[in-house]
Amino acid sequence: MTQTLHIIGGGMAGSEAAWQAAQLGVPVVIHEMRPKVETFAHRTGNLAEMVCSNSFRSDDSEQNAVGLLHWEMRAAGGLIMDMATKHRLPAGGALAVDRDPFAESVTAALKAHPLVTVSYEEITALPDNGHWIIATGPLTSGALAQAVQEETGADALAFFDAIAPIVYFDSIDMNVAWMQSRYDKGETEEERTAYLNCPMTKDQYEAFIDALLAAEKAEFKEGETAGYFDGCLPIEVMAERGRETLRFGPMKPVGLTNAHDPANKPYAVVQLRRDNALGTLFNIVGFQTKMKYGAQAHVLRMIPGLHVAKFARLGGIHRNTFLNSPTLLDEQMRLKSKPHIRFAGQITGVEGYVESAAMGLLAGRMAAAEIKGETLPEVPRTSAMGALVHHITGGAEAKTFQPMNVNFGLFPPLDGVRGGRRGRKDRYKGYTDRAKEDWQTWLAPQSSLAAE
Repeated sequence: MTQTLHIIGGGMAGSEAAWQAAQLGVPVVIHEMRPKVETFAHRTGNLAEMVCSNSFRSDDSEQNAVGLLHWEMRAAGGLIMDMATKHRLPAGGALAVDRDPFAESVTAALKAHPLVTVSYEEITALPDNGHWIIATGPLTSGALAQAVQEETGADALAFFDAIAPIVYFDSIDMNVAWMQSRYDKGETEEERTAYLNCPMTKDQYEAFIDALLAAEKAEFKEGETAGYFDGCLPIEVMAERGRETLRFGPMKPVGLTNAHDPANKPYAVVQLRRDNALGTLFNIVGFQTKMKYGAQAHVLRMIPGLHVAKFARLGGIHRNTFLNSPTLLDEQMRLKSKPHIRFAGQITGVEGYVESAAMGLLAGRMAAAEIKGETLPEVPRTSAMGALVHHITGGAEAKTFQPMNVNFGLFPPLDGVRGGRRGRKDRYKGYTDRAKEDWQTWLAPQSSLAAE
């Protein structure tokens, strides 16, 4: 009889791992501690709940490494991408989703699968036998994190993730704000007007920065010395690096024309993106923050158009633990000291929903093949998945290992393609064409696993 695969954690990685293994004919049990054991960031007991942004980022599979990862996951029958597409919201060239229906659909699909069982309990120790995937994400419980640390003999590495606020649309002053995607990007009018924009003059921007720097911030607990992941910096941390940092980051005014005052270019622009299908909620793009709630509401209401804003959720900050994977995991994502245990998702040192789900996809397929007495060949390093898994399992420098988003810098170079900015478009197209061909070649033999 086929052995069971156990997965600890029902986030993006755990959900995708379970789906992939079950689709290959392997019974799966997902062990999810929520809602019995709550976390700072989660609100529900749904699987694959989105706790930060509601965006899977670029969906361009020809010029963007994240979009290529979307393509590869779809080619592999990925559940996360399937449900994201079904619950897509207008977001220019990005794949943004209606977060609650998305998570509800993922949960329903997994619970309806005849080979998947969901068990709601906390796992506090590393299992001694069986087939396991640990995909506990950024909020691994203290007991399990301690067990992992004791097994690996290494100090836990960690950084902090911040969460952006969400605003009720009907509290936004549309006499000040306007709808437009940057550079009018998108194939439909809905996509070209997917973002809500709040303009600032130079004086308003300077006053905002002053208030941001002076605002009371949440303090770390004793012993918490981790830094931030650069892709998710709180706005006040960016402001501390220089007064113009935000204006060249999430508040850059380029590619936008103020519909209320076309002749005057804004000095800075705050963008909001739709957070649900009804259009009643908008999240402030790139505005992760650790300001305390009272100060946060005051500072954010200094943004033109948000002066009477009502918040469905204010921002916050939470700890994210990850492994030094290059030293601890083998090429099959197994813990070297306990090879019956694999790791997947953010705990392996990838950053982002898409990257986490992608590592879950690979771990699920690798575990299913092993249970069936086979070993999957090395994932082609020319693919987005292969470039990422190679980075975390040996390609990165262990001494300086930090969480990583997928990017073309992880890909093997192309021969005969022009370097530099001028050759970038052809180079990226070359990367993605090569990746798609090699990914499909790697996937093809695996279709027989499900029939065994």
